[in-house]
Amino acid sequence: MKFYKRNRSYNWLFKRRAMRNRIIQTISFLLILLFAAKCSLAQDKTLSPEQVIQIVRKYHPVAKQADINIEKAKADITVARGMFDPLLYNSSAQKKFDGTSYYYYNRPELIIPTWFGIELSAGLEYLSGSRTDPQETQGKTSYVGINIPLARNVLMDKRRAALQTAKIYKAASEAEKKTILNDLLLDAVTTYWNWVKRYQLYSIISNTVKVNEQRLDLIRISFRQGDRPAIDTTEALTQLQSFQILQAEAWMQFQNEGLILSAFLWTENDRPYVLPADITPDRGLLYANIAGIVLPELNTLLEKAANSHPELAQYAFKMDALLVERKLKFQQLLPMINFQYNQLSKGYDFVKISNGLLFDNNYRYGISIGLPLRFSQGRGEYKKAKLAIVETQLQMNQKTLVITNKIRSIFNELATLQNQAVIQENIYLNYLTLQRGEETRFQTGESSLFLVNSRENKTLEALQKLTELKAKYFQCMAKLNWAAGILGQL
Repeated sequence: MKFYKRNRSYNWLFKRRAMRNRIIQTISFLLILLFAAKCSLAQDKTLSPEQVIQIVRKYHPVAKQADINIEKAKADITVARGMFDPLLYNSSAQKKFDGTSYYYYNRPELIIPTWFGIELSAGLEYLSGSRTDPQETQGKTSYVGINIPLARNVLMDKRRAALQTAKIYKAASEAEKKTILNDLLLDAVTTYWNWVKRYQLYSIISNTVKVNEQRLDLIRISFRQGDRPAIDTTEALTQLQSFQILQAEAWMQFQNEGLILSAFLWTENDRPYVLPADITPDRGLLYANIAGIVLPELNTLLEKAANSHPELAQYAFKMDALLVERKLKFQQLLPMINFQYNQLSKGYDFVKISNGLLFDNNYRYGISIGLPLRFSQGRGEYKKAKLAIVETQLQMNQKTLVITNKIRSIFNELATLQNQAVIQENIYLNYLTLQRGEETRFQTGESSLFLVNSRENKTLEALQKLTELKAKYFQCMAKLNWAAGILGQL
């Protein structure tokens, strides 16, 4: 009879403990759900990497300075085109001495440069006086003329070279802007993912603190009911306090990383923007399935880099400018032969000029020839221009190799990080399974709170490591696009 009563009391005690454990599990599950719901409701203001890229591209001072460089290059084109602007020129002179009018001369002239080095001119002349040059025609005359280079400056001259070079530098400034944006956005996106990582680590620690607070309350209740020893409350409190320290540190690191990210965020009015504490990352990025992300095609990246990498484009534009320079320097190896012809007319009647024959009457022409005997300067300048092209081509080849190797290296790193993230996620799930098993054993009295805490610490470390790997993965993805020169073009 005593054995029956003792066995009956043991059965009642076991049922009571089992019911209490189920109540504890239910309460813990509900608390976790409430905490998760609270967190999800708090994520009204989020910041995505696409938004960061857009803000940096539009409002960052460095990006705006790159736009200024493009505008300067456009101004240089306007300056170069000014060399082809028509020129209205007037020369006037008069001499009168001791009551004698030596001469009075006035000559307005219009000069029109053309693309092929030919200059058109038209003008009026008036000459009077008693001491004039007998070769000059007194009275009113008018003329229409042309100046033609026959050797040097036929294919290229300084005006054409300046305009072509200005256009090349304008395109080069646009490529330089892409290079600047490519580097700037890499720093911004890298900082963004550091900020995401710090936020996720803070969220993990905060969630762990909530769970341990509830666990401590339940263990205290069990202690007061006589189901748990007092040492378990001390063990739970110590675990909670260690997580609270980590939570405070994680919060500080998250806030500091937000300040670093704020350095890349500017307003439309060119004012720095401080990221508010209630702005959080897009939560969808935090739980991304790394294993399901398809890696970019390596050959496609290499092809894009070869065709449109802004740094290689700058070398290509530099090569184009050097080719123009070489054409100009080649002109110094040619003799200077200029032919000038003016069709003349009495008075200011241009109709009579157009009706005349070229070499019939009323004309003036001249030919000037200049020929260096050794062409030393021309040969030296032309050789320097050719060597500059060879030098730039070698630099471009070296830069191409560096970019190609960098893309391959970062691609290998990205593939490795993806594999590590997949393995680490399995490790975390295994630790989580062990932790839950240990918690179940603890609830049935077959384990201790010390072992539960040890399992929880391992699970937390694995989750933190997984978060860091995910952040490194997305940073490496941005770095890969940067190496291919397309980050600023996304």
